[in-house]
Amino acid sequence: MILKGFKENSIKKHLRSLLNNSEGTSKVQVIDSVGVIVNADEFQGLEMFKSLPTSLHISSNKLKIISYTAIKKGEFPLEENCFNAKDIGWKGIIINAKLETFLNTEFDLLISYYKTDLLHLKFLTAKSKARFKVSTFEEDERLNDLIIMTQLRDFNAFKTELLKYLQVFKILKHDT
Repeated sequence: MILKGFKENSIKKHLRSLLNNSEGTSKVQVIDSVGVIVNADEFQGLEMFKSLPTSLHISSNKLKIISYTAIKKGEFPLEENCFNAKDIGWKGIIINAKLETFLNTEFDLLISYYKTDLLHLKFLTAKSKARFKVSTFEEDERLNDLIIMTQLRDFNAFKTELLKYLQVFKILKHDT
């Protein structure tokens, strides 16, 4: 139990370092790839995200979703793209190769879709190399470039607001 506390403190320290040394995200010309980080414990499924590629005018294979859960592996049905605290080691070292690949992908847009204040979710958002970060999480504004305050269960409202802002920023791809 004490080791768990030390491990979390080392991750917190690394998170602070990431946020303090953040240079901000680079300017996105147009959104072509999207990554989504979801707290699986707040949802029953991820079907709502399947409409994102059409709305953002991107190919469906350009959307990658990972989910985080506090549930142990083997007990969660979306195991392939679902991660938990054991996939993050001391000092924020990513142990899982698939998770490492996701975080190192330079997505044009990262959507962090969660409300719960969890260290590991914040760490994944901060560690991502995405160019533009959007979230529903309001507790730490340093994590994201844009925070959309909607109810978590109302994904359509979130998507409408997201599209509105992306059009204002002129980074949304248009139909050809």
